[in-house]
Formats: sequence, structure tokens, C-alpha cells
Amino acid sequence: MSDKGKNKVLIWILYRVPLAFVLISIITLRAVMAASPHNGILTTLDNIEAILETIGPILSAVLFTMAGIFYALGQLFPSYKRASLHTMSIDLIIGAIIVAALSLAANGFAIASSHLLANATSNSLV
Repeated sequence: MSDKGKNKVLIWILYRVPLAFVLISIITLRAVMAASPHNGILTTLDNIEAILETIGPILSAVLFTMAGIFYALGQLFPSYKRASLHTMSIDLIIGAIIVAALSLAANGFAIASSHLLANATSNSLV
């Protein structure tokens, strides 16, 4: 296989890795929601919070690593391809920062939403 073919295969693999993490997250979320169908929305929110606190830092670290790989790959290619890979690495870094912030704030979001849902259900007309 030529160098050009190897580079295409490597880029194809690196584009698909984030998609795999998204699919794993969706499958995990569905499994948690299917495991507790009768526990109510507050329990489901607590389960989602636990998932975010567990998966969030790992996903953030993986995104930072992927950004470094894309930046390094950009150094090997011509300028037009280098620009797109460097842009992708910056996008991954921004995504990693957002995921890290959301995973750190997951507990606060869960508490706030639990209070909002508890007030909304206690004040509803029956």
C-alpha cells in the first residue's frame, strides 16, 4: 500500500473514533433509562449525572489526545490539508473543554433540575 493510501486509511480511522464514543454514550444512556423505567424522572436525572461524571473526564482526555494526533498529522501534509487538520484539532480542543466543564458542572445541573422538577410537580393542578 502506498503512503497516500496509508494516510487515507489513518485519517478515515481517526475521523470515526469520536463517532464511536458518541455511540457508546448513547447506548449507555439507553441502558440506564431502560433499567429504571418506573423510578421516575428524578432517578433518571441522577443516573444521567452519574454517567456524565464518569464518562466526561475520560472523553475530555480522549478528545485532547485526538487533537494532538490531528495536529501532528497536519505537520506531515501539504498546506491545504494541514489547515483543515489544524482546524479540526482546535475544534476538538474546544469540545474537550466543553465536555470537561459540563462534567464538572453535572452535579450542580442535577441539583438545579431536581429542584425545578420538584417545584413544578408540587405546584401542578391535579
